[in-house]
Amino acid sequence: MQLQAIHHVALICSDYAASRAFYVDLLGLRVVAEHYREARQSWKLDLALPTGGQLELFSFPAPPARPSRPEACGLRHLCFAVEDVAAAKAWLESQGVAVEEIRVDEYTQKRFTFFADPDGLPLELYERPAA
Repeated sequence: MQLQAIHHVALICSDYAASRAFYVDLLGLRVVAEHYREARQSWKLDLALPTGGQLELFSFPAPPARPSRPEACGLRHLCFAVEDVAAAKAWLESQGVAVEEIRVDEYTQKRFTFFADPDGLPLELYERPAA
């Protein structure tokens, strides 16, 4: 077996409308499909990532809270590559999103920063300049 790529990452949100607006309107991810699953009282939203992968956004009635941030066992954070971390940080802040100070990865010397989605899931921006 040889893994080729990450196909999708699934997220469960507490407020579907707020999370949908965050990922679609703010971050600009394209909607691939959106379905309400009556039997589960759950929305499922498939969002396209520029590299071909997807984010799946789910809503369920009363999901349990995340145990801690960011060192809970399991998913630690999602990281998105951007060409210019400082420009992306400035744009997010202009939209009212709190963003941490930019740091430099001690091993790669690349710049990165963190912000959070509406449920507090840590999201990272990692600088990958255009080739």
